[in-house]
Amino acid sequence: MSDASQSRKRGLSVLAAIVLLAGLGYGAYWFTTLRNVISTDDAYVGGDIVAITSREAAVVVAVRGDNTQSVSKGQVLVELDPLKANIDMQAAEANLARTVRAVRVKFARVEQLRAQLASAAVALSQAQSDVRRRTAVADLVSQEEIIHARDAVTAAQAAQRAVQSSLDQALAEVEGTQVADNPEVRTAIAHLRNAAIVRGHMQLIAPVSGVVAQRSVQVGQQIAAGTPLMAVVPMDGVWIDANFKEVQLGELRIGQPVDVHVDAYGDDVVYRGKVSGFGAGTGAAFALLPPQNASGNWIKIVQRVPVRIALDPAEVRGHPLRIGLSASVSIDVRDTTGAPLGAAATVREWRADPGNDGGPETDQLIARILEQNGA
Repeated sequence: MSDASQSRKRGLSVLAAIVLLAGLGYGAYWFTTLRNVISTDDAYVGGDIVAITSREAAVVVAVRGDNTQSVSKGQVLVELDPLKANIDMQAAEANLARTVRAVRVKFARVEQLRAQLASAAVALSQAQSDVRRRTAVADLVSQEEIIHARDAVTAAQAAQRAVQSSLDQALAEVEGTQVADNPEVRTAIAHLRNAAIVRGHMQLIAPVSGVVAQRSVQVGQQIAAGTPLMAVVPMDGVWIDANFKEVQLGELRIGQPVDVHVDAYGDDVVYRGKVSGFGAGTGAAFALLPPQNASGNWIKIVQRVPVRIALDPAEVRGHPLRIGLSASVSIDVRDTTGAPLGAAATVREWRADPGNDGGPETDQLIARILEQNGA
């Protein structure tokens, strides 16, 4: 056999060995890894979109946030004209002061009626004494005087009952309370707090930290209550919505590890996430026009179900994401200890600060008005 033939034979043998080793390596890789991985490139970045709306009708006097800008929780985004709110606040303060004085008058009237009742009791006692004296000396006085004395007793009793009725009516308005906690005063305080709340609505603050999007408000615009002005997207809380085929769902479990590649960063950046939940239905079921498979010719189409994947906030801060970016997802399904399809995900809560009712400043204002008006 020639040297060329032997060389060619050795080359083919080496090539066959390489192909065999490669096949064995791929087979081992598939058996140990690939067959335990479910992947899809039908995945996108999702996130919350927190709407900024006005609670009051007013004119916009300042806008302090624009699209693409980062804002912090509590930062003022929009200022509304506070003129009417300030006037309503002043009217509420005056109403509280007037109400306190009116309630004090009611308390004073109770004391006045009690004095009148005591006076009426004295008058009745005197009239009854007159009757007894005249009756005792009936032979020495005329019958007419005795009748007049008895009429005076009747009149005194009627006067006493009238005063008692007026006193009962006055007590019904103030009994069991002090000036400061009288229902009328408490109602006036509530109106003042409501005016303070409305005035607090003249500044729209960011309920969460994030990036401003969908800004439509302009300075000088007259807006109605509930008008969407802009949105804030909290970028630290984004997730991945991966749409897997229904035939792939049987092996998925909550908590399984996930590798995510986002097209914007390429294959060099890998996000490590976990399966956090499964959608309540397929995408077609929640579409604006869901398919009607009971009509016409039917063709089976494999459906997809959204699977939510939670990301590590630290990784997201290192490589920020934007809602809607395309992604590729690979889930390692070897861990089957988690909850299967149908189990609910852990509830995640966003909570904004409650409305501003003036806080300690309003409390101090109320206390000062009560004190100045004698409550």
